Amino acid sequence: MALPNKLGLNDEVELARAEERISKAKAYQMFANGMLDSLSAGSIQSLVAIHSYLFSDIYDFAGMIRTVNIAKGSYRFVPVMYLESSLEKVEAMHQSTFDQIIEKYVEMNIAHPFREGNGRSTRIWLDLMLKKELLRVVDWSRVDKNDYLLAMERSPVKDVEIKVLLKQALTDKIDDRNLYMKGIDASYFYEGYLLYKTADLGGEEL
Repeated sequence: MALPNKLGLNDEVELARAEERISKAKAYQMFANGMLDSLSAGSIQSLVAIHSYLFSDIYDFAGMIRTVNIAKGSYRFVPVMYLESSLEKVEAMHQSTFDQIIEKYVEMNIAHPFREGNGRSTRIWLDLMLKKELLRVVDWSRVDKNDYLLAMERSPVKDVEIKVLLKQALTDKIDDRNLYMKGIDASYFYEGYLLYKTADLGGEEL
């Protein structure tokens, strides 16, 4: 079953395609209208604002911290009962250096604060930190999707791989729309929606 949505779609694949199309259009608007420049880099509030903007036409829970437990494959993200304190700790993390920013990004991925749309939202959030702190962004066209998926999967235990992968893809083209939009391209980062689908485990304690 597809997640409940405003589009009235019940097929998961059909919903994934519509979600990507709509969120890409909203991401473009967010870039074009200067909204990103008004956000506080690295804050939970900025991530919530990004998620809300991207998905408000699709989900009622857009911009809302999840109230259910979720997992991807065998990996379970931070349980709801610990999520609020986890997000507070992530927000308080330093972000002055490249390593600190990636560590903060990894911890936010572990938290996975939303029911859906975490990847696209947090990649924008990451680039926002890199842009404001280091005057750099990731050239996502230089990031191999399979290497990225494997590095992110292993990052909770060892973040060296994702640091190396993203560091070699840094660029000073911080206002390049095409580079920015590549980070929103879900089809680039995911080989198949159903293969990497996040499972909703309900609100039970884990």
